[in-house]
Amino acid sequence: MVAEEEGKTQDTFLGHLTSFMDRFTGDKVILLIALFLMLISVISVFSSTPRLANDTGSDRVSIMVDQLKVVAVGFVLIFSLYYFGRVEWYKKLSMFGFAVSFGILVILVLNLNLGLVRAGEINGARRILIIAGKQVHVYEFVKLFMIMYLGWALDTFKNGEFKWAGILADKFDKLAFLQKPQWQKVVYIYAPVLLTTLMVMMGSNSSALFIGIIMVLMILVGGIDARDIGIVVGVGLLGIALMFGAYKAGILKESRIGTAIGRITQDDDATMKQLIGSKRESLEWRTARGKLDQPVGALLAIKEGGFWGKGIGNSTQKYQVPVIFGDYMFSFIVEETGMWGAAILIILYFSLLARGTMVAKECNRYYDKVIITGLIILVTGQAFMHMAVNVHLPLVPQTGQTLPLVSHGTNAFLVFAVVFGILLSISKDARENMARREAEAAPLIEHHNDWTQDATVEVEE
Repeated sequence: MVAEEEGKTQDTFLGHLTSFMDRFTGDKVILLIALFLMLISVISVFSSTPRLANDTGSDRVSIMVDQLKVVAVGFVLIFSLYYFGRVEWYKKLSMFGFAVSFGILVILVLNLNLGLVRAGEINGARRILIIAGKQVHVYEFVKLFMIMYLGWALDTFKNGEFKWAGILADKFDKLAFLQKPQWQKVVYIYAPVLLTTLMVMMGSNSSALFIGIIMVLMILVGGIDARDIGIVVGVGLLGIALMFGAYKAGILKESRIGTAIGRITQDDDATMKQLIGSKRESLEWRTARGKLDQPVGALLAIKEGGFWGKGIGNSTQKYQVPVIFGDYMFSFIVEETGMWGAAILIILYFSLLARGTMVAKECNRYYDKVIITGLIILVTGQAFMHMAVNVHLPLVPQTGQTLPLVSHGTNAFLVFAVVFGILLSISKDARENMARREAEAAPLIEHHNDWTQDATVEVEE
């Protein structure tokens, strides 16, 4: 009877799920976090998109079906990379991360039209490529490409394996300086970081800020001298100052520098006074309303959500905030589910940070450690920046960063699916080390047979 019941249990969905989890050799905690976030995404996108449905002439069911398709593709990407991905492949592909990033950013900055591929604009800024009629959000991919590239560069520098530097130094006497480690850091690490950040800044200041911070953190974690980082940051600030000077001189009038200045100097209180003191529907009223729709609407959503929330489907700010389903998804979730919904999200991302740190520590290869650390910083850093923007944290600029694996948006969602797939793929080796350590670890309390027998006798007596 027991055997029959066990067989029936194995035939159920729960039985298949349990069997799969037993056979899963990647990190189960990271997998479960990804699955929970994807589940939250489907529910949240369905509930938060009535305004999007109205603007696009669609309906929320169709939008949810589209999101389900994106989630399904993301699910396939995660498990494909987990099952078939190899660290050696990632390392070889990482070598070209900067070259690919530089190439697509050049198309954006120069506004090129190459036929099949051309630069495109969103809200007056060149941020996308149009490839065969499909929009590709460039900066989402640049984040991943540059983290993978820096993982390769840091590992290659640590092992002294920069081949092209040696080849050029041997052929040309004037390039002999490339043999020096300091110059190799400049050419292979610092220059790509600065160049990428400045090129991204031409289309999105917030993305440039975020990508730059992530790359600097990854370099610090990789063991590069902090003094060198200070020099890089100094050079970056000098570059920003030169761009600001060029903007004031009229050379970069079409860049996003003016937008950045406006966001830094924007006074919400003054804008609110302008809104209240202007005639309704006038140009001044609409301008002020446009500036306050998103930040104020997000704060209202959080305030109205309170502790318990309004309940699923009962949000009112989803009709007011233009992109609450993307850039302000956290505030929407708080409005509907309250503080406990916010707590669940924060716990999930903090758990990912803690678990990723543990997995990185257990990796044997330096490349694995750096890549896992960089990817974990990318996911959790973007999540907490998204939350900081939603709660209007002081000194945090109003950026357009989505909530990883939750917000509506095909490109960002699929990029983070790739991130989780790589994490799970690399975590397989770390899990073996963790299992071995657990097996070798001594128990906290030693149990002796004599002690057990004595206790048994005492109980019987």
